[in-house]
Amino acid sequence: MKRPRLKMRLGDLLVHEQIISEEQLQKALEQQRISGRKLGATLTDLGYISEQQLLEFLAQQLKLPLISISERKIPAEAFKLLPEVQARRHRALVIEASEEQALVGMSDPADLSSIDAINQLLAPRQVELAVVPEGELMQAFDNLYRRTKEIETFASQLQDEYEDTSEFELGQLSLDDDTDEATVAKLLQSIFEDAVQVRASDIHIEPDDRKLRIRQRVDGVLQENVLEETNIANALVLRLKLMAGLDISERRLPQDGRFNIKIRKHSIDVRVSTMPVQYGESCVLRLLDQSAGLLSLEQTGMPAAIVKRIRALIKRPHGMLLVTGPTGSGKTTTLYGALSELNTEGKKVITVEDPVEYRLPRISQVQVNSKIGLDFSRVLRTTLRQDPDIIMVGEMRDHETVEIGLRGSITGHLVLSTLHTNDAITSAMRLIDMGAPPYLVAAALRGILAQRLVRRVCDKCAESYQPDEAESQWLEHLREGSSGYSFKRGVGCQTCNHTGYRGRIGVFELLEMNTPMMDALRDGNTREFAIAAKAHPGYQSMATVALDYAREGITSVDEVLFLAESVEDSI
Repeated sequence: MKRPRLKMRLGDLLVHEQIISEEQLQKALEQQRISGRKLGATLTDLGYISEQQLLEFLAQQLKLPLISISERKIPAEAFKLLPEVQARRHRALVIEASEEQALVGMSDPADLSSIDAINQLLAPRQVELAVVPEGELMQAFDNLYRRTKEIETFASQLQDEYEDTSEFELGQLSLDDDTDEATVAKLLQSIFEDAVQVRASDIHIEPDDRKLRIRQRVDGVLQENVLEETNIANALVLRLKLMAGLDISERRLPQDGRFNIKIRKHSIDVRVSTMPVQYGESCVLRLLDQSAGLLSLEQTGMPAAIVKRIRALIKRPHGMLLVTGPTGSGKTTTLYGALSELNTEGKKVITVEDPVEYRLPRISQVQVNSKIGLDFSRVLRTTLRQDPDIIMVGEMRDHETVEIGLRGSITGHLVLSTLHTNDAITSAMRLIDMGAPPYLVAAALRGILAQRLVRRVCDKCAESYQPDEAESQWLEHLREGSSGYSFKRGVGCQTCNHTGYRGRIGVFELLEMNTPMMDALRDGNTREFAIAAKAHPGYQSMATVALDYAREGITSVDEVLFLAESVEDSI
């Protein structure tokens, strides 16, 4: 391959072509000496030239094609020709490859030393170069260079180590997390690294008949990796139990625990839940990124109008605010967002949680422990004697907890809590179903915030979408005339790992109590309560809020219809 070479140094060439001034070049060179970064990156950082302009200029001068890889599906047999370390070091990615040739995308094709290294690594193939934006390359590295192969290799090694033993010896599993010798530790490290890389919220380790399934929940959807090494499941669960401080001899009963690890400069709190299943023990790990910090109410995706109303509710001296939704809908995140605003010097805040998910300064956080009789109701009773201003109860689980929480809210405390229901209207009825006196619910309850998470359409590959006949009928059912709206959906690209979605956003439904609703609750008339709630001027159902998001191109029609169906089923 003929090495592409610039006629003169990049800076001089840009000045010569009058793209930047001599003065700008000197400032950039001065900045480069301080930062040690490449000149091109320094120029873009200073705003003298855009990345796109620089890439177009380089492509033109070097007579190379400028291509975008964001929507390309790059085959594994191509990108694996360059190891991840080398690909990241040289900012290069093999996009296409055959036995004779390889097309390599680079963010800096003027870097001759990197080109020489790539030629050696890919020999005897003829290397063809293309210019690719650095951001797209970095995104592709994260999506393509998964830890799947590592996981398979360590799993196979672990299987070989214990091939002749039916039981795993406890002495062979070290408690020292820094030990590099234990294969099981390396395997778990790879599993966690892969999960953090794809932004997974949960890891499921599920032994099956002649298979071990490792599944990761990404943007609310599980992605599966199947291993043939079934015998290693016990070793994995055992290691996790040791790390979480659980009883390693108990395999017949479910257990819960937690530990903290550092992965890729992220401090991750891991919640461990084990459960006996047919082929061993299933283990689910919830990952909580402590280094990301708490989200404010605005950062949850909550619309400004609802944020304003929530703030008005939490600034009241007493009353109960419920946050409801199914598991994994972001209830705790919202509550912590509210708590971070309430956490001032002049307020005593106590939380009762199972488990404590985020550690907050100045707040007294109590973790329940049912083994020693320290349950929600008992802690809550003690909490009321600790002179609190604000109480946060992790979950309204039983009649006793509900009643104490409600009585606490009418005796001068602000009580925040969660409830597992599908929407706001059914939540008040659920409290009555749990045995709370209707008059107490009416007196104490001030607001209910129901929420769900829907997937965001990927910005990079979004395209216009027209719903089909069946979808149009559903949309018309939600709101007349909505089938004529313009919508978007993701076609799939590198950024979203070809799913069409990247990230999630909260959909919120806020119900503030008024006199007609309170009267209906006192009478225990759930039908009248529902009618009064829907007639409230500030009430908007989650399905119609999600529809507004779809109209704005934030989410897709599929997500709206899925949410609408699940909520309607519950009413």
